[in-house]
Amino acid sequence: MELYNLPVHELHRLLVERQVSAGELTATFLERIAAVEPAVKAYLTLTREQALAGAGAVDDTTGRGEILAPLAGIPAALKDNLCTRGTRTTCASRILEHYLPPYTATVVERLEQAGMVSLGKTNMDEFAMGSSTENSGFGPTRNPWDPERVPGGSSGGSAAAVAAGEAAYALGSDTGGSIRQPAAFCGVVGLKPTYGLVSRYGLVAFASSLDQIGPLTREVRDCALVLQAIAGHDLRDSTSAHVAVPDYTAALTGEIKGMRLGVPREYFPAGMDPEVKTAVRRAVDKLEELGAILEEVSLPHTEYALPAYYLVAPAEASSNLARYDGVAYGHRAGGADNIIDMYCRTRQEGFGPEVKRRIMLGTYALSAGYHDAYYLKALKVRTLIRRDFEQVFAAYDALVTPTTPTVAFKLGEKVGDPLAMYLSDLFTIPVNMAGLPALSLPCGFSQGLPVGLQVIGRPFAEATVLQIAYAFEQATDYHLARPDLGVRGEK
Repeated sequence: MELYNLPVHELHRLLVERQVSAGELTATFLERIAAVEPAVKAYLTLTREQALAGAGAVDDTTGRGEILAPLAGIPAALKDNLCTRGTRTTCASRILEHYLPPYTATVVERLEQAGMVSLGKTNMDEFAMGSSTENSGFGPTRNPWDPERVPGGSSGGSAAAVAAGEAAYALGSDTGGSIRQPAAFCGVVGLKPTYGLVSRYGLVAFASSLDQIGPLTREVRDCALVLQAIAGHDLRDSTSAHVAVPDYTAALTGEIKGMRLGVPREYFPAGMDPEVKTAVRRAVDKLEELGAILEEVSLPHTEYALPAYYLVAPAEASSNLARYDGVAYGHRAGGADNIIDMYCRTRQEGFGPEVKRRIMLGTYALSAGYHDAYYLKALKVRTLIRRDFEQVFAAYDALVTPTTPTVAFKLGEKVGDPLAMYLSDLFTIPVNMAGLPALSLPCGFSQGLPVGLQVIGRPFAEATVLQIAYAFEQATDYHLARPDLGVRGEK
């Protein structure tokens, strides 16, 4: 198998055994990017020279006989809403097209300390608002399994890069499913950690009470390795939790016998893709074969999660995006008659349709006379959703559900119907509303496209989530499938 198709832990072994150098590995990924990027369009910015320099530093370390960290020398990609000092950070928005941050996000600093080789910044839905990466101000990313289909969103560029072999792993952000949904659509592993486990410092904010950074990888073990590197308290993030970070790889035993897993009936609604439902039901059967006890449970307020989310998230976005006014940084419109005119023109020119839609929704929900009727009521519903999970977790170790109700849809299919697009996150949004950890991993195919299984855990129970996902992964071979991009010599 080609190097770009190998998981992180295998690449680490090859580096340790000196079967390949970090420079050679990086060159291989850069060649892969050159070959498939015209078809996939996963990246917004490539940092070729930075990557080669980073690889050279790792090879110097190896030459001195020092022990390599698990991620040292491994080529990775970063979602373009993670600030990187001196490297363009656009959030896929024209309003930040030329923005160079003066500081670096905590998660990026931690990966750099672990020896990351950064290949560049990946495409996304503008300001992370979307479910298809079609809302990017710089054009859509395409799904490596079918270039006529979306990769999901908003972390579609990161998911597509991993699936296409353009990065060994990537970071994304998840506000309502933006790691897990593209992971499902692209046939990779994606983890949204518990809110507060991973620092948000340096993540350009969409909805501050929901946003969380997490990894996208080929395999569950890789996911554990990346989470190990980025998790932990950060004094620069006031929402960062004071919790101990366990050894996540120690949980990867493959043993789940006796674990109690709930299967929420609300996650199998009418109208769901029947092949997706069948694949997930087969996954449930496989978990039972492995010794877990699976029972149907109920999360009765699930149906209210989507409308509540689309009040809470836009309200927070309306506040967070007020800073983009053409004054301090970013795009500034010309030809304005006064400062108000400049504000209006700047935001008109700089923001795309979906961002404008959510700003207007959020501003309306927070306005005088409507705050209690909409925003306050949505917060009360959020509490009910969290209590549903708390009650179920009193008796169960984790929950297993579909990640998405369908497989990846065609480009342009839902652009004109925002509600249909929002329904793509039907099974992921409740997790963000409750601040829980959840992981998506491949569990089958429908129409030749990947299907994702979602494992949801108690707060800060990432180890349990990874344990269950790893056991399923090792008992199946869905994670070994690779998309055929039609590149000569592809295996």
